[in-house]
Amino acid sequence: MGCSLAAPSLGLLGACTGAPFGNVFHRIIAPMNLPRFYCREALSPGAHVELPEPVARHAVRVLRLPPGAPMVLFDGRGGEYPAHIERIERDKVFAELAAWRDIERESPLAVTLVQALQAGDKMDFTIQKAVELGVRSIVPVESRRSVLKLAGERAGKRVAHWQGVAAAACEQCGRNQVPLVAPLERLDQWLARPANGALRLMLAPDAEQSLSGIAPAGEVQLLIGAEGGLDPQEVIAARQAGFQAVRLGPRVLRTETAGLAALAVLQALWGDFRGE
Repeated sequence: MGCSLAAPSLGLLGACTGAPFGNVFHRIIAPMNLPRFYCREALSPGAHVELPEPVARHAVRVLRLPPGAPMVLFDGRGGEYPAHIERIERDKVFAELAAWRDIERESPLAVTLVQALQAGDKMDFTIQKAVELGVRSIVPVESRRSVLKLAGERAGKRVAHWQGVAAAACEQCGRNQVPLVAPLERLDQWLARPANGALRLMLAPDAEQSLSGIAPAGEVQLLIGAEGGLDPQEVIAARQAGFQAVRLGPRVLRTETAGLAALAVLQALWGDFRGE
């Protein structure tokens, strides 16, 4: 049975090839509106690849893409590959890659978000939006006031989940380099690490200095507390580790708001929100 543009195959009709459809789709879909998928394995120009199972399932069962449908693939190593679905075999989807494109949407400002564990699904939200806002890496830490407690295998699984959230956010926002979500560790352990030249900032509603009063930097480590903020002893330890306390206006921000608001301000001051 053949494939129809009006009735996309869901991969249940046997093998279908779809090169004739590619040009049609490219004429009607703007490049930035093409589906984007992250593939962990290294990609190469002209390769014929089988899409990872989650990507294949989303492509044909959620987006209902037929053979020939164009897409963009990236492997997180920089750049991206225009591609199209070559064929669908039951639940397997095969794609053909075109030439590699040296396209990056990274901010010149390298921000590491050091985020104390948040309860519920707040960590997912924070990581997703932080990636959209251009964060370079994310370090989840356990602080004294963290309601969520993770350890061992459970912590590893949650970090892997957060790394998937970061990859999915890159698919949506157009980034081709996936920010690293570091392994979970205690805040006091992380504070013992050297700054390596980065400007260290933490938010505090009673701080005397605002972000706009800080001298510009190319690399920033931003520390955000959990619900209830940082413990007083943690604030002292952070100051001893070189963190400066800064404020964002006169209002107290929730943990899931504070880091994202600070990221946006940093991008506007020193990053790519300036439009230069």
